Amino acid sequence: MDNISRCSQGLEGVRFGYHSISSLLFADDVVLLAPSNQDLQHALGHFAAEREAARMRVSTSKSEAMVLDRKKVACTLQVGWEFLPQVEEFKYLGVLFMSEGRMDRGIDRWIGATAVVMRSMYRSVVVKKELSRKA
Repeated sequence: MDNISRCSQGLEGVRFGYHSISSLLFADDVVLLAPSNQDLQHALGHFAAEREAARMRVSTSKSEAMVLDRKKVACTLQVGWEFLPQVEEFKYLGVLFMSEGRMDRGIDRWIGATAVVMRSMYRSVVVKKELSRKA
């Protein structure tokens, strides 16, 4: 993974404040970021070539493309002769990314998960008759 990080340095990334980020890495998961379709295709080609040089390959069946924009934008990316499907939402490390940049559904899921935990705690602590209500 260090090699992946090093090979993505120097590629055009997406600006966040004063920083330019071209990739996100966790275990064997990689997210490539670029400001345009052309830059992303270039980064993807570079990444695929580096993987092949290391006798590895990009799993196109597990790869997807997504454009973060308020309006729908087509993004045709390919690895070798295989095209990557474009998706409207993508979950990475438990966070739901949506192409238009909204987080409503992700926040709703977090609220739902919190409600489940709170209900479980209520049932196992608050309503237990074995526990004293006097503190």
